[in-house]
Amino acid sequence: MSIWYKVAGVSGASAVGAAAYGAHGYKPEDPYYTKVYQNANSFHLLHSVMIGMAPLTRRPNVIGGMFASGTALFSGSCYAAALSQDKANGKLAPVGGSTLIAAWLALAALA
Repeated sequence: MSIWYKVAGVSGASAVGAAAYGAHGYKPEDPYYTKVYQNANSFHLLHSVMIGMAPLTRRPNVIGGMFASGTALFSGSCYAAALSQDKANGKLAPVGGSTLIAAWLALAALA
């Protein structure tokens, strides 16, 4: 069994848990951070699926690594900004977003 299935399972489960917290427990003072949190969670869940698809490609470690690192950087940074209600904690989101774009392009080129 590919490690990417395990990474996807853990990532997907944590995305669902984060969604539950966002829906039922997260109450920021500024509604802007609700949107930041929701964006983080949407990208987290979508790209968890893509991590699970990595073993089906010709270069699973490249594809899986790019989707996993991009998700961690983008969603992690957005979650940090939302939970702390401090935009400065979202400074790695552009790096993660760029990594996710590169992962999609790598999927197109290497699948």
